[in-house]
Amino acid sequence: MVAALLSEIELRKPYLGKESIETIYFGGGTPSLLDMHDLETLVQKIFSTFTAISGVEITIESNPDDITEAKLMEWKEAGITRLSVGVQSFFEEDLRWMNRAHTAEEALQSLNKAMKYFDNITIDLIYGMPTLTKEKWKFNVDTSIALGIRHLSCYALTVEPKTPLEKMIRTHQVPNVNSDHQSEQFVLLMQWMNDAEYEHYEISNFAKPGFRSRHNSSYWQGKKYIGIGPSAHSFDKVSRQWNVSNNHIYIDSLKKGIVPCEEEILTPVQKLNEYIMTSLRTIEGLDLTRMPDATLVQELEIASEKFMERGLMINDNKHLRLTQNGKLVADGIAAELFFDKTITQIEN
Repeated sequence: MVAALLSEIELRKPYLGKESIETIYFGGGTPSLLDMHDLETLVQKIFSTFTAISGVEITIESNPDDITEAKLMEWKEAGITRLSVGVQSFFEEDLRWMNRAHTAEEALQSLNKAMKYFDNITIDLIYGMPTLTKEKWKFNVDTSIALGIRHLSCYALTVEPKTPLEKMIRTHQVPNVNSDHQSEQFVLLMQWMNDAEYEHYEISNFAKPGFRSRHNSSYWQGKKYIGIGPSAHSFDKVSRQWNVSNNHIYIDSLKKGIVPCEEEILTPVQKLNEYIMTSLRTIEGLDLTRMPDATLVQELEIASEKFMERGLMINDNKHLRLTQNGKLVADGIAAELFFDKTITQIEN
């Protein structure tokens, strides 16, 4: 597999043009299982193929049960600058309910170990599952803050079709999630993180000053990115590409010098609607001055009036921003601001 990844990196060389790489992210699956040699080989290949800025952010995802002192030392030596740890909860009951492999004790131990080697650590926390009370949710957040974690990504539990969790809910083995319960815990989260002086810079993300995820921020800012490996997605501001998910097809194709991917060319309307969706999720909001013409600005301002009247949005110096209540229904607001396919005058 590593040989195929190296081949794809080489074949993707023209993709960024003259743009420099600002972040590298080892995610998806279990990248923490890569051995030291493979990790260093991939990092060196990226640096030799593309131009990277000074101080490039290099993140690796890991589950708590995969973190060891030896691994941490290897990652540090390989140039990793940031860890993303899938903690989810510090309670055994919640982890069992979500069918997670690690224990609550492993979650705590892994973070205590990691902080000896890295000061830039982000953790994932999940809220809104039936087993998570307000008191337990507060404990999870307070524990993260007390540990000195500088970045938290917090997500409401979603039940995906055809998963073991979906089947257990459908067969009444476990209770279903409750949207009101999730909204209540999200409001509490925003309050607690504000009190702890974390910046709520994107709906699901909170950071101490200087510790925003530069990698995730590039998605919300619409920058180009390259995804390497099976199922990986890429974006060049013109099209989206996604690699095949089958490992054997992926490897065999790269042996022939072919990147096995599908492509979708984005229309101007799709690009605009994606900007509306992603920008509204951020602290900066939707910048109306970026609209290609005054007609679109006027239409967006008119369409957003009803949300401002309901206290869900503000227009701050030509930036449409969601209020705290607006963040509870962000996707719905964005969808109502979308332009339809009949619009043809939008340009890049």
